[in-house]
Amino acid sequence: MTRMNMPNAPASMPSARPLRVMRISESDQRTTGAGRMVISGRMADVCAELDRLAALEALHSHI
Repeated sequence: MTRMNMPNAPASMPSARPLRVMRISESDQRTTGAGRMVISGRMADVCAELDRLAALEALHSHI
């Protein structure tokens, strides 16, 4: 049973789905950094990873 199905689960209960980040590159990919990305896990963890990636991109765009 996942936490989603247990509305009274305590906040300290460990996540059943750890954060997973997968980068998928295509064989005909010519540009470094291009491709697809799949991020899965708890919504809070996914949002935190997206915030981290956005901050990293902002840092590199100012160089």
